Amino acid sequence: MIVLDRPEDLDYGALLRPGDAVVCSQGLAEPIALTTQLVQQRAKVGRCSLMVGPSYSTTFAPEHGDAIAFRSYCATASNGPLVAAGVLDILPCHYGDLAPMYADGTLRCDVALLFLNGPDAQGRYNAGFANDYVLQAARHARLVIVELSDRIPWAFGAELPPDIQPHVAVRTNREPLTLDYGSIPEAPVEQRIAERVAALVPDEATIETGIGLLPELILRALRGKRDLGVHSAVFGDGMSELMRLGVVTNARKPVDRGVSVCGIMVGSRRLFDFVHRNPQIRFATTAFTHGIRALSALPNFVAINGALEVDLTGQVNGETIAGRYVGAVGGQVDLVRGAKASPGGRSIIALPSTSRDGKASRIVPILADRVVTTARCEQDVVVTEHGAAFLRGKSLRERAKALAAIAHPAFREELEHAAHSLPGLALPWNTV
Repeated sequence: MIVLDRPEDLDYGALLRPGDAVVCSQGLAEPIALTTQLVQQRAKVGRCSLMVGPSYSTTFAPEHGDAIAFRSYCATASNGPLVAAGVLDILPCHYGDLAPMYADGTLRCDVALLFLNGPDAQGRYNAGFANDYVLQAARHARLVIVELSDRIPWAFGAELPPDIQPHVAVRTNREPLTLDYGSIPEAPVEQRIAERVAALVPDEATIETGIGLLPELILRALRGKRDLGVHSAVFGDGMSELMRLGVVTNARKPVDRGVSVCGIMVGSRRLFDFVHRNPQIRFATTAFTHGIRALSALPNFVAINGALEVDLTGQVNGETIAGRYVGAVGGQVDLVRGAKASPGGRSIIALPSTSRDGKASRIVPILADRVVTTARCEQDVVVTEHGAAFLRGKSLRERAKALAAIAHPAFREELEHAAHSLPGLALPWNTV
């Protein structure tokens, strides 16, 4: 392995080949020292592709599309400007399918860029923030380039597999990026949603949530619960605080008892210090965090996910708004199905009833862009600040009535009227 002391000493022109498929660690694990040099030296490399997850840095800009073909499974975080400029190509796939597609060659990785802690006294490295598709991609790479920093937490389950050997390392000891929800702005709508969601989570449930303001508020609303467990795609500050408070104990889980299981970590420096060498937290591959076999073995598994729109039959759009791609397929479908397969499980889709300006309803007659992220046949409960619509076992007309009832009052009459013209809903409303 070649070890460099300065990122500037990396010569991508000599290391990469035109047409290479490059994959870099996602989220807060972005190896910024490596990605910064890649965009600065892109003209030396020639045209290549770069697979990124949600980016929380300012490394990538639309003008870098002159030599880099950006790809991602999502348009969230800092990826928005790349999508708007037409330089980010979206893979519309389940998050859990990414690792298998790198394993079987459907997706290619020639060069992997990783952010690691290590080596320790035994020569081991640790990915710290995730056990995800990037590690599977690195297994098949011609070249593995790593940025090393002892400021990355050492996490159980995130050890670099022994069959992945770095070829080039740059030691920076850089402080990683953070995403801190410590100071949450006044958000009365989201707070009401959080309280309604929390009311649906029983004591001793095992929970899953995503990233963002609403998930963070939901976790805060759960502080009065007892003996919760965690089996989640994402682990953040809200979950670590529930562990500190003794709300999350994982004591009732029949598997991984006493351990919070997750796939990736997103949060603050306080979170990183909490996770560092903490045996009560373990990272696992998507085959386990999103796999139906693992989820169905967890009684009372509650999956809490978001949406951009829900139509009157229960179809969920989590990807586009007004023709713009802003979200992701992500892991929602796998987690929804896992909750349905769990004994006593519950799938919750939570969203505000209107757009931020209040001018558009997010409960709609028909999904505006005809994009269905999660099918209506998968739905269980939809929650807005105005209530909860229980859809499981409901007919189309019953669903429409329940969903219209949790829409913003300004749009309910319009939704009820629109329901009459929808397939399967043509009978008079008062027959429901």
